Amino acid sequence: MKNMKIKTRSKSEIKRKKILEAATHLFTNNSYAATSMDLIAQRAEVSKQTVYSHFGSKDELFTAAIEKRCDSYRMVDFMLDDLVDPKTALYTLAQRFLTMLTSKEALAVHRICAYESKSYPKLSELFFQAGPERITNRITEFMELLNKRKILKIENPRFAALQFLSLIKGEIWIRVEFNTKHQLSQNDIDAYLLSSVELFMLGYRC
Repeated sequence: MKNMKIKTRSKSEIKRKKILEAATHLFTNNSYAATSMDLIAQRAEVSKQTVYSHFGSKDELFTAAIEKRCDSYRMVDFMLDDLVDPKTALYTLAQRFLTMLTSKEALAVHRICAYESKSYPKLSELFFQAGPERITNRITEFMELLNKRKILKIENPRFAALQFLSLIKGEIWIRVEFNTKHQLSQNDIDAYLLSSVELFMLGYRC
């Protein structure tokens, strides 16, 4: 009986994963408006009823897809207890955030939300809550930990999180977002991230 439950749960998880992957692909390639639950079901090779059994609506599925994509970059999933070298921890965080921000999926969703914001304003709000807001909250918790451990003096963790994320975006994100002819080299990116981390730590040193 126990093995049967495990198998059932595994099949259910596999279907949920396939649905999320299908939805992410369609949302980023077809836009939100052009993506229906029928299309998602077809691409995931499941019934429409199965899609609804996992996600009650297209809005809920869109939110789940954004959250899953953000989680895949493991923003602060490195060992929070191992802060002997905070510079390396912040640098790792900066790398992961920038990689996520400049990914094909993130850029596509950002453009879709901007394009459809007038015809479907709720979409931008869903994206903001599932993506930027959620990430900011997690980084805020990380800043709180740095302050609690007296590694950095951060009186307003949320301000610090927003400042850190904005600092990391810099010129890199702008060039990628607007697809400029000249893109920064990996060496330039690494040097900028390291410099930004050092500047951030200097501003919040104890």
